[in-house]
Amino acid sequence: MNTFEFTLRLLTAFCLGAGIGFERQWRKKNAGLRTNTLVCIGSAAFVLIAIRIGGDAAGRITSYIVSGIGFLGGGVIMKDGLTVRGLNTAATLWCSAAIGALCALGYPLEAFITVLFIVSTNIFLRPTLSSQKEARSKKWFSTRKNNKEKVKISNSTQLY
Repeated sequence: MNTFEFTLRLLTAFCLGAGIGFERQWRKKNAGLRTNTLVCIGSAAFVLIAIRIGGDAAGRITSYIVSGIGFLGGGVIMKDGLTVRGLNTAATLWCSAAIGALCALGYPLEAFITVLFIVSTNIFLRPTLSSQKEARSKKWFSTRKNNKEKVKISNSTQLY
């Protein structure tokens, strides 16, 4: 592989990673344009290094990318009360790494098709109100009147 092909594969990873990142930035998510682009380029660079080294290093380095992106994705997952936020962002970062690997391995058309599926998933498979779980919680109110304690329980419903 010559320098031109190396650069072309990195440029393809840059463009496709930016395509995924643009959608995330547009929706004001934690990992947006720069993060997805950098993950895609970084993944492509590691795979290109593995290709240059040759041997069984390519398989090992590619597997390390998957676990390394798992740590990065873990950083965007946050627990907020009873809900967990950032799972989709973490999954999208993981997919961006896969796009970078596809670009580096010389599969730009397959990478582009995969980007279309990723962006379509993020746009069209949004949670709907009817699919959200309903959680009931009870609120306890205690009052004292004439040395007697009254307890009132009210039910409230929240959608998650």
